[in-house]
Amino acid sequence: MKPCHGMVSSALPVAVPEEVGYIRRMIDSPEDAPAAGSPDALPPCEQHAQQYAAVRDAHETELVEDYVELIGDLLKHQGEARSTDIAMRMGVSQATVAKMVRRLKSQGLVSSKPYRSLFLTETGKIMAEESRLKHDIVLNFLRALGVSDSTARIDAEGMEHHVSEETLAIMQRFSEQNGRGA
Repeated sequence: MKPCHGMVSSALPVAVPEEVGYIRRMIDSPEDAPAAGSPDALPPCEQHAQQYAAVRDAHETELVEDYVELIGDLLKHQGEARSTDIAMRMGVSQATVAKMVRRLKSQGLVSSKPYRSLFLTETGKIMAEESRLKHDIVLNFLRALGVSDSTARIDAEGMEHHVSEETLAIMQRFSEQNGRGA
């Protein structure tokens, strides 16, 4: 693997404030770099790029997953998923919901009939179930750690999209061992 050494300094402008110049000198100095394998060491370039790519991929799908999960929850708990209910629960305008519904329809995740609520397609149901399961695992994990319910709910909403299957399995195991299984 090719090291990334020196890439940071070339990206910085020539005239830099003293504190940034100090950081650049620290980064550019191999003797100051953390030892390979230490907790502070940068991962190899390819691994680092994969980490950022995974985050970008998660960002692309998280809003779609949130909408599909909410539609599934509304169908389960209220018997219908109306755009007005989605807008209220997501804290967005009905126009924003209408735009997202068009996107969800184009992706084959939801269907609707005039003057009726939204329905999940089979693909949408699968996505909603998977999203709900991930959400519940993260939520229960945070509760098992002692995080307050209101904070755990907020944090789980963002974290659920960014955890691997391996991490989810460990979170679930931890929660089950601490009386908070999903």
